[in-house]
Amino acid sequence: MADNSFFKLVKTFKGNFWIASIMELFERWAWYGMFAVLALYLTGSIDTGGLGFSQVQKGQIMGIVTGILYFMPLVLGVVADKIGFKISLIISFIILAIGYYLMGTVTSYAGFFAVFLFVAFGAAFFKPVASGTVTKSTDDRNSKLGFGLFYMMVNVGGFIGPAMSSYLRTTYGWKLIFIQASVVIFINLLLVIFFFKEPKIERSKEPVGQAIRSAFINVWEAVKDVKLTILLIIMIGFWTMFNQLFYTLPTFIEDWVDTVKLHDQIASFAPWLADFMSGGSNSVKPEMLINIDAGAIVVFQIMISLLVTNMRHVTAMIRGFIIAIIGIGLTFYFQNGLYTIVGIVIFAIGEMTTNPTFSSFIASISPKGKEALYQGTYFLPVAAGNFLTTFISGNLYQSWSDRLTLLQTEMINRNIAMPEVNAQFSKNDYYNMAAEKLGMTQPQITDMLWNNYHPHKIAYIIVAIGIVTVLALFIYDKTVIKPKETLAMQDISTDKEI
Repeated sequence: MADNSFFKLVKTFKGNFWIASIMELFERWAWYGMFAVLALYLTGSIDTGGLGFSQVQKGQIMGIVTGILYFMPLVLGVVADKIGFKISLIISFIILAIGYYLMGTVTSYAGFFAVFLFVAFGAAFFKPVASGTVTKSTDDRNSKLGFGLFYMMVNVGGFIGPAMSSYLRTTYGWKLIFIQASVVIFINLLLVIFFFKEPKIERSKEPVGQAIRSAFINVWEAVKDVKLTILLIIMIGFWTMFNQLFYTLPTFIEDWVDTVKLHDQIASFAPWLADFMSGGSNSVKPEMLINIDAGAIVVFQIMISLLVTNMRHVTAMIRGFIIAIIGIGLTFYFQNGLYTIVGIVIFAIGEMTTNPTFSSFIASISPKGKEALYQGTYFLPVAAGNFLTTFISGNLYQSWSDRLTLLQTEMINRNIAMPEVNAQFSKNDYYNMAAEKLGMTQPQITDMLWNNYHPHKIAYIIVAIGIVTVLALFIYDKTVIKPKETLAMQDISTDKEI
């Protein structure tokens, strides 16, 4: 009977729902196919096709632009309501298709920053329209299943994209990654033009400028609720910790983790898997390790959701935080790739426990009639977390954990003269010359720097952010949420007595 009920619900979804879900899959394919390797591309040696930027420049590009991206839907969602969903999607996909292609052509810091910001504008235009389309295409009967399927598409696309990009950059070079993203978005453009139908929306006659102003007033109205604002501030810690998976971990793996040994370990029992994760080389690609997170979510999200169904919201979030802290700590504390894999899987479990619960928790503390208003604040801590990540993934990583910076410091301490890294003398040139002058192999240099400078100490900061977040959420629960729940139970008891 359950199966019949499920299939009956599936049949109730309208065409726009499936188009929106497919578009979400392709959009996430393009985004994560680019974003999962972006840190590696920005800091990669120029002789291998990378841009050779510093870790600080990488942090600024990824953190600031992505932070702006998550703030813009507050404005662009209003614009989309005014001009219509279909034209908004067409604008979004034209911007994204052009922007992704241009990302593979610009090489200067200012140029890349500007083009990436252009892409962020297109992505921010898509976000509210995609979720809005699903909302308009579902009802009380099928909305839970609808959003479950929709967000499953997010992770399917988030898994396919990095896997494809890993193969493309290994086989054909970096530029194919951005061409891939542009082509995938072009498919979305065709889907919109030929299959997407404008949903019926009651549009106010309020001018666009006034509507945008009203949107900010509404957000301000929501954040004036102290209990909501405190929760949003606390959640900045989670997103700051979560962002390390894409901003910092890829470069940490490339700098310090022995993925050659990991490849051989995997090949000993699953040669096909080792070949898949290495792209045919002798080392596992960082983006394929990062992609374990999305893969685990696709496989385990339903099970985890069922496990936390009967938990209190805050209890589930605290437990999720603790699990995520353990996972992220493992990924940054060891050079052994097996610990990296275990850490990412553990982190994914924490993420699956916390992230969906957060959205549901906001709904639970929202006053009646203001649920949508409060949900509109969801992206505020996401944006703030990205801005804060700028300094951890950029300034802090470069000072404490960047292999090139630490090697340069070591060469200075030994009074060994070395040329500056520039367009004519790449990072790889520096590594090779340093190895020659030190009389060491690259693995030996890595071990020497690891033992002398302890680059894994960045894990202390990332874990500390998580611990502070857990403690803050525990105090918040004890002083704000539990007293509210006690009062609610007392009211129920009083009503029963009456």
